[in-house]
Amino acid sequence: MNLFDYVRPASIAEAVAAASEPGAAYLAAGTNLLDLMKGGAMRPSRLVDITRLPGLAKVETLPDGGVSIGAMVRNADLARDVDFATAYPAVAEALLSGASPQLRNAATVGGNLMQRTRCAYFYDAASACNRRDPGAGCDALGGENRSHAVLGWSDACIATHPSDFCVPLVALDAVVEIEGVNGSREMPLEEFLLLPGTTPEREHALETGEMIIALRLPRDAATFRSHARYLKLRERTSFAFALVSAAAALRIEDGTIVAARLSLGGVAARPWRARAAEAALEGSAPTTEAFARAADLALADARPSGDNAFKIELAKRVVTRAFLLASTGTPDRMPALPASAFSSDTGVTHHA
Repeated sequence: MNLFDYVRPASIAEAVAAASEPGAAYLAAGTNLLDLMKGGAMRPSRLVDITRLPGLAKVETLPDGGVSIGAMVRNADLARDVDFATAYPAVAEALLSGASPQLRNAATVGGNLMQRTRCAYFYDAASACNRRDPGAGCDALGGENRSHAVLGWSDACIATHPSDFCVPLVALDAVVEIEGVNGSREMPLEEFLLLPGTTPEREHALETGEMIIALRLPRDAATFRSHARYLKLRERTSFAFALVSAAAALRIEDGTIVAARLSLGGVAARPWRARAAEAALEGSAPTTEAFARAADLALADARPSGDNAFKIELAKRVVTRAFLLASTGTPDRMPALPASAFSSDTGVTHHA
């Protein structure tokens, strides 16, 4: 680990000014950043500690019926917030499926959005990685890549985004609130996270010094609460990142789907919103056949980036099953194994 300066600003304005210096990085819980620093994958020259900034750890219902989630809200606190979990059950389920209880107790909402890929070649400072060292090449191409992207990848990078939390957020049209030296701005989370193209080192839309202040879910997001699930397929049931995941949400009236939402995780450099699949479901009955057709549409543009063709068929099955689970209704209790294919509807934590 290289030597670095450490500063603890007293206000958001001071934090933005401090982080505008070259080589600076924000420090919240550090659950991802510190690992990357220890391994040499990230080498910031200054850490800007934002853990004590006021006003960033609140969950607030907005006048229009939406919800604002401060960037320093802890993942575990948000998932266990009864009002939030009742209104946005798929988001709570995704949160509880990620990492370990200890990490969820420390990790923050803003940090979750900013976490880096878990591609082994990115973590290995001796490997060629365009994300870590632009122009170096991508050792994942032709390497061990069974867990890599099947959508949105390029010859420069085939890594995937690791977040569970972000998958239902993209499905529900979450918005990121940002503060920088030029003032405030906001943008959809789906646009905030970038696909690799020819510049894989640019993973998000933040400009130098900008920081995430809050995340906002619109009023419409809560209208899916009765039929919303997150399903995650992984190598083991706990403390593992998704091979493939899906956030599926439906509004059903008189036996007909009137609105659908779908986002996939583990398949691209950002959660993959499948709008063609959503549109195809509107006006349909909630049947296995309809969900299978939607799954085909969701993966229509998928192609292997290496030894991972199996992920395309796996993703289709995950989408179909996620919609089937959603169609039966959000369970009254959070499953004891949140987001797991092996969970039952008998859980230990009430949504309400």
